[in-house]
Amino acid sequence: MTNYETLKKEIEALHDPYFEKTLSETKGLRKLVVGPTGVVNVEIALKYIDGAKEQAFRIELIKKVKVELGFPGIKMEFVINDYVPAGEKKINYIGIASGKGGVGKSTVTANLAYALTRIGKKVGIIDTDVYGASIADIYEIPNEKPTGTSEDLMVPPKSKGVEIISTRFFVEGDKPVMWRGPMLGKLLHSYFYGVEWDQAIDYVLIDLPPGTGDIALDIQKLAPQTKMIVVTTPHINASSVALKAGLGARQIGHEIVGVVENMSYYLNTCNNKRDYVFGTGGGKLVSQKLGVELITEIPLSLPVKGSLYEANEPTGKIYDEFAKRLIDLVE
Repeated sequence: MTNYETLKKEIEALHDPYFEKTLSETKGLRKLVVGPTGVVNVEIALKYIDGAKEQAFRIELIKKVKVELGFPGIKMEFVINDYVPAGEKKINYIGIASGKGGVGKSTVTANLAYALTRIGKKVGIIDTDVYGASIADIYEIPNEKPTGTSEDLMVPPKSKGVEIISTRFFVEGDKPVMWRGPMLGKLLHSYFYGVEWDQAIDYVLIDLPPGTGDIALDIQKLAPQTKMIVVTTPHINASSVALKAGLGARQIGHEIVGVVENMSYYLNTCNNKRDYVFGTGGGKLVSQKLGVELITEIPLSLPVKGSLYEANEPTGKIYDEFAKRLIDLVE
């Protein structure tokens, strides 16, 4: 039976089928243990997992370890590799999470993306709120369809400089989405591994559904490098549930960047004072308990036109400052 160093060298010589580089180059061999019975236990990091090429790689690895090198068995675990080849740009994945619906999470996602484009960033949005997809409507492109590439990748529609992928593009009219967990998993896999973003993309914002269910767990598997922003309103009922969303994200390995308090106040134009129609303190409470920054407090207001604030609007200026602070926190 081959010795440990030769085994390690042989495994590291295998190629990640997606990076088309050896595991040695991508630092893809994360764990290698040979048990007392000779069974090999490995953890391999690939660019993508759960794809057809991963299955071919599994067969190649088993053949290498058992047939060519003579070990009696192998146990394999695969994780995502965040290696960035020289010359390629790192994409910052930012999840926008909330504990409950109705706190304006999608509005925050859409306007943050638009603000990032105003300060020169290339931005995409993945709308993973499958049952309540609204990003395409906010950007006024609900009837758009992704185009395709020669490699069967989806090219997302674009509006106001933001690339968007959403279930809204694949469902007719107001037809409800009634899918079980496994179907959602396949859909999300295509969103993360089947989309050709602009080559200069800087940020991909992930509009998450409320709560801590299947999709949140799938995101951890598909894009474990995702950093999270937690959205709440000032009301104690919303903040207590938002805290759970933040704690849940942290529990499965995501970094919490900060907290956003939406609908924080209403600026009364009659007396130019703030009316706290939903109470106060929710965002501060969540940020303190998570030990992160309260990034911004967004007022209760409406854009002059549509659902997106422009740079010359008071709330648009708040979103611009939000975007700048986000860049400081993640880059």
